[in-house]
Amino acid sequence: MAAEKSLEKLRQEIDKIDETIHGAIIRRAELVEQIGTYKTSKGMPALRPAREAEILRRLVSRHQGRFPKTTLLRIWREMIGAMVAIEAPLVVGVYMPERGSGYLDLARDHYGSYTPTTVFRSPGAVVRAVAEGSATVGVVPMPDREDIEPWWISLMGDAADLPRIIARLPFMGPGPGRGDGIEALAIARLSPDPTGYDRSWLAVETPPDTSRARLRAVLGAAGLEPTLMVATHRAGDAWLHLVEISGHLAPDDRRLARMMAQRETPVLRAIVLGGYPVPMSAEDVAE
Repeated sequence: MAAEKSLEKLRQEIDKIDETIHGAIIRRAELVEQIGTYKTSKGMPALRPAREAEILRRLVSRHQGRFPKTTLLRIWREMIGAMVAIEAPLVVGVYMPERGSGYLDLARDHYGSYTPTTVFRSPGAVVRAVAEGSATVGVVPMPDREDIEPWWISLMGDAADLPRIIARLPFMGPGPGRGDGIEALAIARLSPDPTGYDRSWLAVETPPDTSRARLRAVLGAAGLEPTLMVATHRAGDAWLHLVEISGHLAPDDRRLARMMAQRETPVLRAIVLGGYPVPMSAEDVAE
């Protein structure tokens, strides 16, 4: 009898905790609505990938106990997706060449299971949807050296409202329901903010006789640390290289001007295509 009373008391405490959590969510939504009103008045975007990454990293750093970090992050990603939709309409365009390809899973895992999504058979169609505004965010495949029509070339313009790379998926570490090993990039019409732990993507145009080793040397001399030479594509009489750079890189970064000012530089043009907070590793979310 005493054990049953003790069990009932524990359940009552859990009910109170549930109500406290629910009340906090309601209050959070009210605050987000106020923030959304302010952002709209200032023409600010609802999406803040850097802010979202900082929230998740902070939660992981303070977490303790037996409740899984991965589940904690899953809960918050669902909440973040719903909160963003309170600020402004959120529609995700997703590359899905065939069912079961994994990209739709990545999109739902990051932006919310109930966030409206539209699927497209080609990466170029996703880029166009984001550029035209019919999709807020686009999920596209990681660039590859063998791509016949690289989608990232469409981002090599000077217009301020061109889509930019804003995230790398999955952000919360590998796991079931996260594309089954597939990685992707997210694009949107906004400029990424720095978090202190970022990667940037730079498109570089060079003459065709420029080797990757030469390009790495030129980037390094300007203070730009390439972490990955992602892809190279021939465009007429020039080569277009996609390079991942360590850290946050803004379009007006002095290092870009320094690179262009080098004597006998092979770089004809360099355009920042965006960047992303570095995703969490399996070790970051391990119990």
